[in-house]
Amino acid sequence: MAEMKDLFQSADWKAEKHVPVIEAAGKAKKQEPIQVTVSVGKEIAHPNTTEHHIRWIELYFHPQGEKFPYQLGRFEFASHGESIQGPNTSTVYTQPVASCTFKTDKPGVILASSYCNIHGLWQNASGLEIE
Repeated sequence: MAEMKDLFQSADWKAEKHVPVIEAAGKAKKQEPIQVTVSVGKEIAHPNTTEHHIRWIELYFHPQGEKFPYQLGRFEFASHGESIQGPNTSTVYTQPVASCTFKTDKPGVILASSYCNIHGLWQNASGLEIE
């Protein structure tokens, strides 16, 4: 039986359109807001059609020395061109980009995962230093 951790794929986001790209300051100050933006398809655009789209992105922060990460947010993308007339008949398409802000006293790792309805689960991580 497969375990959840074995289902996540990763790659260089500059060459693979499914990898969530994490954008945040590499260094932050204790208890000052840290803005994080995560997107899918930064270098190579990901399709956003009824048949092929990013369904959601999740964002976590894993503080150094702690056992578990904290979930910062889950962002769902619900409009992929579908309407009552059928697939790709709407002019409304949600782009897989999300942003949130958090504070921390500890350095750690920002983790992101995303789900493509055709190509499955993807992940990425980025370190965060605290001054």
